[in-house]
Amino acid sequence: MVVAVIGGGLEDPLTDDTAKAVGKALAHAGAHLVCGGLGGCMEGAARGYREAKGEGIVVGILPGPSRHEANPWIDLPIPTGVGQAQAALVAMAVDGAIVVGGGGGTLSEIGLLLRDGKPVVALAHTGGAAEMVGGRSLYKQHVIGAETADEAVMKLLQALSDRPNLAKR
Repeated sequence: MVVAVIGGGLEDPLTDDTAKAVGKALAHAGAHLVCGGLGGCMEGAARGYREAKGEGIVVGILPGPSRHEANPWIDLPIPTGVGQAQAALVAMAVDGAIVVGGGGGTLSEIGLLLRDGKPVVALAHTGGAAEMVGGRSLYKQHVIGAETADEAVMKLLQALSDRPNLAKR
């Protein structure tokens, strides 16, 4: 299972700590982690995953042309040089996503994931995009709400098990 953690790239203690808890929970669940590879919640999730000694890999799909811009917790940095269009690559690479805070870029990723029928879980109390979409529907797609990192991972795993073809890609 390949899961994205998406959200803001600016340092914020609340969302960074929450993303770290999500990364840890994903490591314990045996998932691989994909993110944008930079700072903020991306770094928090990658750090939580690595510190939990997850057996999978942490992939950073970077917006810029250099793998050296990746945060130090990324196992496999993939430089794209496509700027914010990298959000589409993240959405295509994963089975589902967990949203921690975020802004307009995060909203675009959520839209791409929903368009492709992939489950999205948004963490409450993290503000931004997650707060806007958690527990709401967009057309026929529902964004699942969760209160904690562990609950978010559990709900995403359940959503993926309800869609066996998606999880077997």
